Amino acid sequence: MDLVARESRYVTGRTPAHGGAGDSSILTAFGVFQGMRASAAHLYGTSSLSGKRVGVEGVGKVGHRLVDHLIDDGAEVVVCDVSPAAVERVRQRHPLGGGRRRRQSPDRLRHRRLRCALGGALDDDTVERLRAKIVCGGANNQLAHVGVEKQLADRGILYAPDYVVNSGGVIQVADEIEGFSMDRARAKATQIFDTTLKIFGIAAEEGVPPAVAADRLAERRMSEVGRIRGIWLGG
Repeated sequence: MDLVARESRYVTGRTPAHGGAGDSSILTAFGVFQGMRASAAHLYGTSSLSGKRVGVEGVGKVGHRLVDHLIDDGAEVVVCDVSPAAVERVRQRHPLGGGRRRRQSPDRLRHRRLRCALGGALDDDTVERLRAKIVCGGANNQLAHVGVEKQLADRGILYAPDYVVNSGGVIQVADEIEGFSMDRARAKATQIFDTTLKIFGIAAEEGVPPAVAADRLAERRMSEVGRIRGIWLGG
């Protein structure tokens, strides 16, 4: 993005050396953690993940930071990754102690009572065998096709819409527009907790899956912004 910025000033996601936010995985992971806390609050009545078993499928840039948040909150974490080096990095950061940080195969992880989805991984077969109570992951486009969100709801699995909970990275780089401040960006990303709860509330009130509720909320916001911009202020 530093190179792109040489040709256009409408660029974010630059390195700190060029006035940017740097590694956007920092607030992506933080935002997913806020989404998990909101999911727990909705389902269990408490936002704490202490004692809960959480599966993280993929412990790369976002995943390993998410594990940090989960361990700090007292969760029991099970991880898997196609890269043994990535798993070993997590082991080094979190030597076995209060919780378990062990490696599982992706297929086995999906069908245990835990889940952090990969893009497109939530298909008919996976949802049918999934035993998790919550799906809240950092990947984009987790639902393989339209209709999967209803299958999850029908099975009593709470789905936190991906583009809501993984938006921390976008929030981080967008803050560059005002002159980057990590404290300000983190404060904005913290609001993912409230937004996720709001979506669950809309879903319950309107009798739709959370993915549909998230789309409706986004569409309403876009409509409102369009209406405001359409008002002529004179001058």
